[in-house]
Amino acid sequence: MSTPVGVMRLCRLAGRTVSAGSARSWRPVSLPPRTCFISTSAGNNLQFRLDERTAHSSLDLFKKDTGIIYRMLGLDPSHVQGNPERFRDWAVVFADERVSSGRHYWEVTVKKSQEFRLGVAEAQMSRDDCVGTNAGSWVFGYAQRKWFAMTNGKVVPLTLVGKPDRVGVLLDYEAGLLGLVDVEKPRIIHALHTQFKAPLCPAFGLWDGELLTHSGLEEPEGLK
Repeated sequence: MSTPVGVMRLCRLAGRTVSAGSARSWRPVSLPPRTCFISTSAGNNLQFRLDERTAHSSLDLFKKDTGIIYRMLGLDPSHVQGNPERFRDWAVVFADERVSSGRHYWEVTVKKSQEFRLGVAEAQMSRDDCVGTNAGSWVFGYAQRKWFAMTNGKVVPLTLVGKPDRVGVLLDYEAGLLGLVDVEKPRIIHALHTQFKAPLCPAFGLWDGELLTHSGLEEPEGLK
């Protein structure tokens, strides 16, 4: 049965990728323990790649697993290797690193995309949810030509932000801070404040175009 156009539009605006047979009861998923990858970068610089095991079937990884491309049709979910860590209904992917302490900085280049999200999420977050819709994920997003901050389904519009091709993300675990960074100034455009209680993974959602991550970077001066 085809998905009505109206429903498809609402799901797209919410960040959901709709596929045949996606309607089913949602339930928490118990995820197996993951391998904790250790960063090989010097000092406190977080070095990561994107984890194909978590990638939704509409996302293709490229450039040595540091970037993703959105495919409108994507792969038939039945042809994707089954993995309880994979996002099934949402075009989301996690990085292969967990963060439970420290201050870390990375950047993201976005090309030809009008809808994306980037931030962090608890490593054991349910794969039935989308980043930003629950209490265990914190993201900055772009949709309908507007930026917003989002956690637990609450959306806060961000003003005075254009659509730069490249932005930074600053995470201070102990301080409970996640900042969206203007890489040209540099300055923190907006910050989310909370108390992190579990290991986090850099997290990304993409519903058109492509996105490239840049990790292992030094934090720009002036952000502290």
